[in-house]
Amino acid sequence: MSLMRLLGNIIWFVFGGFLMGLGWTLAAIISFITIIGIPFGIASFRIAVFSFWPFGRKIIDKPDTDTGKSISLIGNVVWIILCGWWLALGELTAALISAVTIIGIPFALQHLKLAGLALTPFGKQIVKI
Repeated sequence: MSLMRLLGNIIWFVFGGFLMGLGWTLAAIISFITIIGIPFGIASFRIAVFSFWPFGRKIIDKPDTDTGKSISLIGNVVWIILCGWWLALGELTAALISAVTIIGIPFALQHLKLAGLALTPFGKQIVKI
């Protein structure tokens, strides 16, 4: 990891990444309560790690088959109803707070990416740059 990515991740962690990562972790723990929620919990933990340290990684669409796309669609609809809307709301709030200063604009953009991911996490993949 380059020095700039490390510095960006440390600043991110201190100024919002830690709280949003905890939100994703809480969503994962709640999802693990039922057997049906286990896939949601796994996705939430994966995104929580990304939310703690996002610089040096990016979100891409998973290459799926037709069956995988329909399963992702159903999973995303259930996710939005149960957890996605409040995680997206938290990410949007963090983006607004970050965008107050010029230095915070890159962090606000990252929060907006995470807000989109909060609404549709299935069918997405996090890869290293």
